Amino acid sequence: MAVAVLDNLRSVYNVGSIFRTANAVGIEKIYLCGTTPTPLDKKGERRKDFAKVALGAEDTVAWEYIESTFECVKKLKKENHYIIALEQDEKSVDYKKVEMPARGIAFLIGNEVDGITKDVLAESDVIAEIPMLGTKESLNVTIAFGIAVYRILGA
Repeated sequence: MAVAVLDNLRSVYNVGSIFRTANAVGIEKIYLCGTTPTPLDKKGERRKDFAKVALGAEDTVAWEYIESTFECVKKLKKENHYIIALEQDEKSVDYKKVEMPARGIAFLIGNEVDGITKDVLAESDVIAEIPMLGTKESLNVTIAFGIAVYRILGA
């Protein structure tokens, strides 16, 4: 079983796009943490901006809101998920070297500006980084998520 954990993402469009990619690769559930937008607004109604990007994936991929990313990751670790953080860090390894474990897997994606918080990063089993060959320091979170999940899951 593969899941995704979104750590304080800011953009509703990025989250909707991640839902579409998650559906495409068979991610079973997405945990929306902290400030990450959900498919529903504060009144519990469907967000049109979310639906415009997710194109129905919000109806096919299970999701749950958990306020604390740290608590969500701890919960998943207790359930024997292997936590793969997608982040640039001094401890990171090339994402192409991360192999699919023989247990549940959780992809952890961080905030578009600040990345994954250090306390949450410390709970990860591996930190995977996509090498940057150009002048920019990072990819958009939706692109990084897509590259990593397709490679690691072998989809």
